[in-house]
Amino acid sequence: MHSCFDPYQCQSSPNNRISVYIYPMKKYVDENGVPVMPSISREFQEVLTTIADSEYNTNDPAKACLFVPSIDLLNQNILRLRETGQVLGRLPRWNHGHHDFQLQGANHLLFNMLPGMEPDYNTALEVPRGKAILAGGGFSSWTYRPGYDVSIPVFNPFTADMELPGKPDGFGCRNCKNDYQLSSTSRLLISWTATFCMILRGARMGQSALSDAMMAGCIPVIAIDTYVMPFSEVLDWKRAAVILREEDLPDVHNVLRRISQERITNMRRQVEFFWRSYFRSMKAITLTTLKVINDRAFRHASRSYEDWNDPTPKSGVTSPLFLPLIPTQAMGFTAVILTYDRVESLFRVITEIAKTPSLAKILVVWNNQAKAPPQGSTWPKVNKPLKVIQTTANKLSNRFHPYDEIETEAVLAIDDDIIMLTPDELEFGYEVWREFPDRLVGYPGRVHLWDNATKSWKYESEWTNDVSMVLTGAAFYHKYFGYLYSMAMPGDIKNWVDTHMNCEDIAMNFLIANVTGKAPIKVTPRKKFKCPECTNVDNLSADQSHMVERSVCINKFTDIYGMMPLKMVEHRADPVLYKDNFPEKLKRFNQVGPL
Repeated sequence: MHSCFDPYQCQSSPNNRISVYIYPMKKYVDENGVPVMPSISREFQEVLTTIADSEYNTNDPAKACLFVPSIDLLNQNILRLRETGQVLGRLPRWNHGHHDFQLQGANHLLFNMLPGMEPDYNTALEVPRGKAILAGGGFSSWTYRPGYDVSIPVFNPFTADMELPGKPDGFGCRNCKNDYQLSSTSRLLISWTATFCMILRGARMGQSALSDAMMAGCIPVIAIDTYVMPFSEVLDWKRAAVILREEDLPDVHNVLRRISQERITNMRRQVEFFWRSYFRSMKAITLTTLKVINDRAFRHASRSYEDWNDPTPKSGVTSPLFLPLIPTQAMGFTAVILTYDRVESLFRVITEIAKTPSLAKILVVWNNQAKAPPQGSTWPKVNKPLKVIQTTANKLSNRFHPYDEIETEAVLAIDDDIIMLTPDELEFGYEVWREFPDRLVGYPGRVHLWDNATKSWKYESEWTNDVSMVLTGAAFYHKYFGYLYSMAMPGDIKNWVDTHMNCEDIAMNFLIANVTGKAPIKVTPRKKFKCPECTNVDNLSADQSHMVERSVCINKFTDIYGMMPLKMVEHRADPVLYKDNFPEKLKRFNQVGPL
């Protein structure tokens, strides 16, 4: 890819993300005043809109490392090939800032779904395109440039938003009379009841029949030699399709008969996952194309095989912590305190948490770039290791960064004004986390509610019978989730949090619930976490506009995830003898505060 694509243009792109610039739309005419380009199709308009609304878009061509012409090349049948090539050659950045013919079209992305024209039907767009990346439908292994071009599906606008009824189990074969007289609607009706759908070679290799079959939940049986499957660079088609050589077609019935019912079920589920995630709309196809290119440009931050191919299990997501062992108590936890300049309150927090028996280390994240941390001699004298890290930018996400200094599995995120928690409450919280290391275990509980009036989610901090979030102003989590938050947070959530200086705790709740499918655990009965010495100006939670913004966060995060991952629970964890009429000095956790 690097021989045709200049990766250095992407180095200025933030957050391991390519920046894509869309050329302004222009009208091109020939010497007779006849338009060179056809009017833009609805499908290509969706491509441009998707890019413009995406996290990859930039309006500054100087900051872009990928350029998309506003020229509709989806259907070669309606293009004037020579004139279209001339239009591309006149784009300001087509020559890559050089006059070298070898670099023409580098760092440009073109979309095409119907390449070739009769009688030959070439399998790639025949417009002169130089080194441009082609996102094309119907590539053969002879025309596809591996690791450079992107094979995409051929989109069928008539089935994009259809919802089909449930499919019956089982497998049957029959011969249909007048097969070639079937309308597209009739073909889909047959697909509803089919387990397998044959996809055979046509005039073009890429056919909408593949998407039609997947939309219907039908397992594709593909017999098209040399066909490059859509997004085959990242999608494992062996999990979703039966791929045969054309010479093996006479034996197709026996091949399908040998597939077990269990595998059929798994393949159907995989087909549905591929369809909904990557095929069902022009938006999905466009975003998937950009993600593939982004992964090439930033290999170190690319999505894993599992990220691309693993659907959510029907029984719920599984724990990412593969060792079914309770972390040893001796390992302890690392307290990460996020602070800005509340030095007196910070010192009190350090003094109190240092009394917790299982505390292994204190890490202070100093988020103030305009003011240096206090001198070493002024810090509290504690019997636990204490390290101060001064950040380069004031970001709330700094609290979850997987610092090298964190050597324990358990991390206690705590604010610099949480001075009311006792060592017993912290120790009990750590014990609960040891039993449930894949949960977020914390003290202040919150809940999300559906507002019928506004048809949106609402953040609620009042006392209710339910809890769906615990705030990370005081919460234990596995350090693995700190890595996920910093390196693999979906969408632009992390940037949103850092820009708005709010909702990092909600983002962490969403992340853990989405990964594990489990609710957080609230520990101890304490519900009020007000700093007695903080004014209302300092205490953001007292600000009504702050509450409104947190509701906005919940709805934005839900849109990014495509669902509401938070889970409700109606219980909390308290020490066994908390309510028992038993001498306090005989209780292990006797300093558990009241409401």
